[in-house]
Parts: sequence; structure tokens; C-alpha cells
Amino acid sequence: MASSRPNVVLIFSDNHPAVMMGCSGNADAHTPNLDRLAAGAARFSHAYCPNAMCSPCRASVLTGLMPSQHGLHTWLDDGEVENWPENWNAVLEFDTLPEKLARIGYDTALIGKYHLGLVDAPQNDFREWVTLQRGHFDAFEDNDMIDNGKRLRWPGHMVDFFTEKAVDYVERRGEEPDTPFFLFFTQPAPLGLWPPLKGEPTNRFAEVFRGKPMDSVPREGVSSEVVEWMLVRHDEMPDDHPGYYKDVARQANDVPTIRNYFSQMAMVDDGVGQVLDALERTGAAENTLVIYTSDHGMSLGTHGFWGHGEDSWPSNCHKESHHIPLIVKPPKGSAGDGAQVIDRFAGTTDIFATVLDYAGAEPPSDDAARARSLRPLLEGKAVEWDDAIFMEQEETRAVRTDKWLLMKRFQSDRWPFPDALFDLEND
Repeated sequence: MASSRPNVVLIFSDNHPAVMMGCSGNADAHTPNLDRLAAGAARFSHAYCPNAMCSPCRASVLTGLMPSQHGLHTWLDDGEVENWPENWNAVLEFDTLPEKLARIGYDTALIGKYHLGLVDAPQNDFREWVTLQRGHFDAFEDNDMIDNGKRLRWPGHMVDFFTEKAVDYVERRGEEPDTPFFLFFTQPAPLGLWPPLKGEPTNRFAEVFRGKPMDSVPREGVSSEVVEWMLVRHDEMPDDHPGYYKDVARQANDVPTIRNYFSQMAMVDDGVGQVLDALERTGAAENTLVIYTSDHGMSLGTHGFWGHGEDSWPSNCHKESHHIPLIVKPPKGSAGDGAQVIDRFAGTTDIFATVLDYAGAEPPSDDAARARSLRPLLEGKAVEWDDAIFMEQEETRAVRTDKWLLMKRFQSDRWPFPDALFDLEND
């Protein structure tokens, strides 16, 4: 007998801007499986992350909290591992999503990138634990993995490894339909950064992009203002600091690298399709809430910005780095099941509340004021909704509505960062 509680499959990609999907109108993107998912689900056209870096957004989806609440404002540096307490993770003090679900009988699985702390043992009450041995990597192939306590070297593409493990997990859970499961499937791609993306793609989707001009990516160069501030930032650094900021143009702004980036997204899309097929094959799709999103977006030249939100200085909260894909498919036959585009503002923290709502778990605490269940919007109910999104990026705090984007900066005598107000209808 199938569980009365729905299964939950939350698929997280890495550095995937909302515009990089066929269903978003991008002619260069090769995303047939995401397009298939969106064709029978709700796509939120105004979904944003609270911070355009990996670790803070992962913390927000697991806690329902903003970065200023959970305390994580940038990516966790693997070079600091020796300074972390034993079995430490950045959300250890909070009642996280997998912990809440485990208490009401869910089997819980983390398959993919964690990037919230130490990985030697399962964290946050995840029962299944398959992840990278490090938060970052230098290539998509030949990486060290952890598979439920077993350390191994995977010679192939890491997306294929995690896809294989996710499919296996879904198939095993299909043998126990009376126990609901929560799968947090977190692919470490398309990534969008050097060195993994340097040069033309070599994965199995390379031919799809061979010779394509990639016209969906602007050719605006690098903002002179960004370069000026980066030079100031570099001058303030000690002589032995890594040379990351010495070459501000060293982002994904050459055509071969852009082809590579899009090909890695095709790899992620293929994995999405395999997991969707496994849900159908096992019969689990009938009673599964499927959510696809990304930790954050990626600036690809618009306004002269490239990379993450903090890759400019002062950091920015422009649309490209914070606008994320969000596709939500409720269990089959339930209210809200079917194709629709929802243009209300939604955020990463709302995913936390939405999963708890569908699972019948205790709702978010009062601390998670920005965590709102999307279920009423999915079901077409009249509901009061705050159509604004808040973002926090380094020294920048921002709020975005349909018409306005306000960026406020922490000020100091040393660096007088300018505030910025944009009229999104006329600027």
C-alpha cells in the first residue's frame, strides 16, 4: 500500500540561471527533460535565491532561513576543513528539512553535492549519504566520492555517478511503497566556472553544441566599473593571496567555455529525465512531489557582469545571478497538478515551507518568516502574497519587486560603496 504522505524529490543543480532552459525560451539550451517536466507542472517565472553562492542557498533550502539568520553568507572553503569541529556542518543548530521529515516517518537521502560542512558521516538526519569528498572540484571527471561510508574514486563524469545513485535509490524505495521518501538530489553542474569548464566540451553532449555561436549569451564585455573596483580589491590583498582577482575577465565569457557550460547543463537535464523515468517505472510518480531548482543563477554578460553575485565588487543582486528556475509538480491528480506558469514572486526559502506543507509536517517556525508554502498558488487559491523578494550578497542587501530593485550597501570610510535604485520598467 502506498503511503498517505507523498514522496518528495527535490532536484538541485549548481549555477543554473532561469533563462537557460528550452521552456524559458532559450534556443541554445538542450533541456528536453526539464521541458517535459514543465509541460505538466507549474513553472515559477519570478523565482529568486537569497544569495548567489552555493553554500548559503543550500542552507536556506534546508532551514527556510535567510543567510543573515543561518549565518552563512558565502561558500565554504575546503581549505578550512582542518579548522572545523568534528562532524561539523553549518546548519547543525537548526531543525532542518530532512530532520523534520525523518521524524514523521520519511526515509531521507542526500545524493550529490552537500557543501555545508564535513562529509565523512551523514549529516542532518540523512539516512542515505552519497556525496563528494570535497565541496569543490577541478574537473567533472575522475573525482573522489563517498557512497554510504565507502570512499571510492569515480573515473567518469560526476553527474552520471550521482544520476546512477539517484535512480538506484528511487528503484529501491519503490520496493517499499508504504514508507515515503525524501530525495535531495543535488547535481554539481553546470557550475559555470573555470577550471572545470575551460575550453570546448568533451562530454556526450559535445556534438549538440559543436560550432554553435551561442547567441543567447550577450556579448557586452566586462563592465569597466567592475574592473575598477576589482583592481581596488586586489590592491588591498596581501602579496601571498591567490590570484583570483588578478584577471577579472577570467570567467565563462569565451564561446568554447559557454558551449561547455551549456553541455554540462544538458548532462544535468539527462539525469533529471532518468530520475523521472525511474519514478514512472516504479509507480512512485503517482504520489511524488517533484521540485526542480538551482542553488543560484549566473551572470553571463548582461550589464557587463560575469559569474556569481560576489564576482563583482561591490557585489550585485541583479536578476541574472539570483533568478533561478523553479518547477513544481504536485502528486498526480492533486489540486494544482498540470501545466501552468505562475508569475508571483517565490524564493528558495519557500521550497522549505512547501515541502513541509505537502508532507503534513509541522510548519516553519516564526523565525522563518520568509518561508511561505507555494501550495495555495499552485492550487489557484486567492491568498495574500507579498510580491517582493529579498537578497543578501556580501556587503549588499536588496529588495526586488515588479517595478523596483533597491540595493543598499554597508558603508565604511575605507570603501564608500554606492547604493543603487533601478526602475525595472524604464531603466
